[in-house]
Amino acid sequence: MAAAVRISEELVNEARKSSRIDHRSLAGQIEHWARVGKRAEENPDLTYSLIKDILIGPEELERGEKTEYAFVWLGDSSHDDH
Repeated sequence: MAAAVRISEELVNEARKSSRIDHRSLAGQIEHWARVGKRAEENPDLTYSLIKDILIGPEELERGEKTEYAFVWLGDSSHDDH
């Protein structure tokens, strides 16, 4: 569902400039910033680069460019009887 929102002309101009660099629509650029900002607020210890990789990951999986990493549990070696 699309919604009309008011944002400053300054933000629109910055988004327009960045959208050309990143080959996104104006709305796409603002949505991208919103997704990144949301993840950054939820995870303040993550770098921008890591947040970007996290957002790109599902797209790469969908395109078959990457495969999902499977963790293998090796158990707790501190309790071995050997």
